[in-house]
Order: sequence, then structure tokens, then C-alpha cells
Amino acid sequence: MQELSDLFTCLTGEKPESIIPIAGAGSERRYFFLTGSSLCCVGTAGVSEPENKAFIYMSREFAKMGLPVPEVLAVSEDNMTYLQSYAGSVSLFDFLEECRISGEYTPAHIAILENVMTKLAQFHTAGFSGFDFTKCYPTAEMNRRAIVWDLNYFKYSFLKTAGIEFDEDLLENDFERFVNMIESCGRDSIILRDCQSRNVMLKNGLHPVFIDFQGARKGCGLYDVVSFLWQARAAFPADLKKHLFNHYLASVPVLASSKSKLTSQLPLFILLRTLQVLGAYGFLGLVKKKEHFIKSIPAALDNLRELLNSGFPDLPHLRLVVEKMVSSKSFYKIEPQPGQLIVTVGSFSYKMGLPEDKSGNGGGFVFDCRALHNPGRYDEYKQLTGRDEPVIRFLEERGEVKDFLSAAWSMVDYSIERYMARGFTSLNVFFGCTGGRHRSVYCAERTASHIKERFGIEVHLIHRERKISETI
Repeated sequence: MQELSDLFTCLTGEKPESIIPIAGAGSERRYFFLTGSSLCCVGTAGVSEPENKAFIYMSREFAKMGLPVPEVLAVSEDNMTYLQSYAGSVSLFDFLEECRISGEYTPAHIAILENVMTKLAQFHTAGFSGFDFTKCYPTAEMNRRAIVWDLNYFKYSFLKTAGIEFDEDLLENDFERFVNMIESCGRDSIILRDCQSRNVMLKNGLHPVFIDFQGARKGCGLYDVVSFLWQARAAFPADLKKHLFNHYLASVPVLASSKSKLTSQLPLFILLRTLQVLGAYGFLGLVKKKEHFIKSIPAALDNLRELLNSGFPDLPHLRLVVEKMVSSKSFYKIEPQPGQLIVTVGSFSYKMGLPEDKSGNGGGFVFDCRALHNPGRYDEYKQLTGRDEPVIRFLEERGEVKDFLSAAWSMVDYSIERYMARGFTSLNVFFGCTGGRHRSVYCAERTASHIKERFGIEVHLIHRERKISETI
């Protein structure tokens, strides 16, 4: 955050008034919202210099093509942090939440989706004669090797992790045939690679901005179309997917003239993309236990079930494996009922006594933060809290708080998993320190974010001595 603060100061001539972490998803990149009197922007702290450089390069190239992407405003000398223009606070995925719940899409919602498909078609047909594909990361194109990577990701991170039985030799034979099928579709577009509604922001509530393309490369545009329309948790109805696919084809003449060919190739990319995301769900969900990805598995399997009923490619052993996957009930046990468990996370001062258990069940944890080095002993931090950036930096730079929270979370995460499985409805997690101002507030904030990110459940955050209460 200090590096991002310095970039902001160099760009604007002022220190940022606030730096607020933004929740991430599967990536190890960290995002922050920086505000000042003259500018609001998004800061990114990456973990891979080549990946960062790919995003920075492509952002600037796409902007030259007139495509809707954030503008890169400033970059650190080591390319590990950068600032980009603010694309809005509402993602398309969140904007469509009511539609997913009701199953009904209003003309206004459909119009925005049509606009997204039009913009996507413009990405795929933009002239890229001067585009340097050697800047792409980790590969310049969706070639044979990249396709094999995705299929192996599915095999090792999902099939073997989930315990699905298969014949290795027969599956590899089908993989070889499948790669040949995909290769025959050609590579004549720049594809964004991870094009989904979570990665499209609505600027001013209307205008789509594509924000995640550091994996962009040369490939077939159908990969992006499928990534968007068949995104597991987007849950677009079949008739809407068909309508939006046809709108995509009609958006640009060169696509309209290839409608028959692209329509026949569509099932290949539905299968490829779904297997790729299942590999990600296996690694991030089944291995790393991130609840959001575990909860996405049933929806991805539903896409495969739909494909089995219409248009599954001629890949007999892979078909048999997919049939085993969609018939397995084990993936559906882990889907908790909405609102089943609410976790209350809070901070308090031991001087003021232990926190009250308002649930009445006495369940949960109280962690004593007083072993951690206390920022409150220093004058410059006394009037701040664990929510303020200087205090956060003070605690994190010493490192001990990370080990403390790691130990606490190992117990909390286990209890949440068991509580969800057993249908319990409430769990308390409190952190106490001397004054309930610095260490306990920081630990409660980080724990609330961790629980929300990993499990996707409702979290009540209470800072008792600060008189702050909010729902995440």
C-alpha cells in the first residue's frame, strides 16, 4: 500500500485520503481503491512482473483501438504496482443479481447485455497488425500447448482431486482428438481469456468496461463468448444465451458471414472452457478450500449436462467421464442454503469485559491479541484505529500478526465448515486487546474479509468500543 500511495502522490501531487482494500477472487493480485481530492483510482499490487507488464501493455493497446478498458495512469519502476482509472463500483455480475434470483431479465438488462456482446465482437475483430503478441502472458496464443495445459489442469486439479475414475490412456486419446478439433477452428482474434460478468464493470451504471485481460492472447473469439455466456454462476437462461450469441454474430459483418461455421464450432468451446474452469474450481475450491469456487462446481456441471443432451463432441471416453461427473451427488452436498450460517466477527477491549453472546448459543471463539506489538504505545498511532492504513502497515510489516491470524483462521475455518454441514445458524469470532482500538480492530477486519471471501456467507462485523456495526 505504501508503494501505491507513493505512485498516487507522484501522479497527483497529494497523498491519498484513503486506501481501501478491494476483495479479490482467484488471483493472488491485490486491489485497492485510492481516493484524493482530485482523483479516485484503482491500485494493483501484482505478484508477477511479466503478468503485470502484459496487462499494462494491452491496456494501452486496447485503448488505442477505442476499446472499453481502464486507463493505466502510473506504473512503478519495478512494474509490480500500478494505478488505473476507476471503472465503477458495480460489476455486471452484481447488476444482474435480481435477474438471476427471479429468472426474469427486463429489456433494460438485456440491452446492457447486448451492448457487452457488441463490445466483445469489436475486441475480436479489431485490427491488430501492430499488436505485439510476444508481450502476452504466459503464452502468445491459444495454441496446441495452451489447450493441453487447460486439459491437464482439468485432469489433475479436478478429476484426480475429486476422485473421479477414468482410464488415463483412453482419456489422453480423446484429449489428442479434442485438441485437433479446437486447432481446426483457427486463431484469428485477440481473446481476453477470462471474459465473464464479474470482470465487466458498469461505468456510470450503463457503459461496460472490461477489466481483466492480463491473460489475453491470439485465439478463437468463441472462447470469450463461451466464457461470458456459459459462466457457471451467471446462470443465463438457454434462450437468453442463444439470443446474445446471435446478437454477437450480428454485431460485425465478418462474424455474421461466418454464422453457420461459428455455430457448429460452439459446442467445442463450451466443453473446453467448462473443463478449464473446473480445473480452476478443483484447485481453488477442492484444494485451497475457497468456498466461492466450491459453490460454482454444480453450475459448471449443469453446463456439461446440457451439452451431453445436445452437441457433445465425438469423444467417447471423455463423454463417459463427464457422465460420471454430472451424476455424482457429492458435488451438491457442499452447497449451503442461503443465509444458513451467519458469522459475527468483532473487536473489544478487555478493560470493558467480554463481548455479549446475543445468539444465546454460546458458540464461537475469543482470541487475545495482547501478545501482538501494540501500535497504541506510540503517539503517532494513538488516535488512529486498526482500520487506518498507518496502523495496518505497522502491524503487517512486523509479520507476527500474519502467524497469529493464520493460527486463528485454521480453527475458525474448520468450525465454519462443520457448522454449515450441520445446519447451525450462528457463530461468534471476537478479538480482544487492551483498548479495543488497534490490534483487535485490525484482526476483526481481516478475519471478516477472509470469511466472506472464502465461504461467501453473511458476516456481521462489530467493533464494540468504536460503536461500529455493519453487515458484509
